[in-house]
Amino acid sequence: MKRYKSVDAYIADQGSWTPPLERIRQLLLDSELEETVKWGMPVYTLKNKNVAGIGAFKSYVGIWFYQGVFLKDPHNLLVNAQEGKTKALRQMRFHAPEEIDSDIIRAYLKEAIQHQKDGKRVTKLK
Repeated sequence: MKRYKSVDAYIADQGSWTPPLERIRQLLLDSELEETVKWGMPVYTLKNKNVAGIGAFKSYVGIWFYQGVFLKDPHNLLVNAQEGKTKALRQMRFHAPEEIDSDIIRAYLKEAIQHQKDGKRVTKLK
């Protein structure tokens, strides 16, 4: 997988997924989160703690929430990206640009930010 040094470079290289990624990115930029690149991917943080990330894949574009397990998910949009491996991370997947609902994403994002402020997080079991 190619690792990018900037969010602009990542998004520009995603072909038909570029416009949907730009749309989701703007929602994240409009929040209080800070944009960075980690592991070559766009990540959005609050006080250096990962809250969300975005990415494009072959059949969908997505936003993930690092502590998404705590989100209420009233629209039943969140999936566990790696069932059996991922404890906290949850992902929204959009297979077409028209599936992206800015108001819904904003609501999930607001809740995710509040959970981060509250210190909610899944810890590794020993």
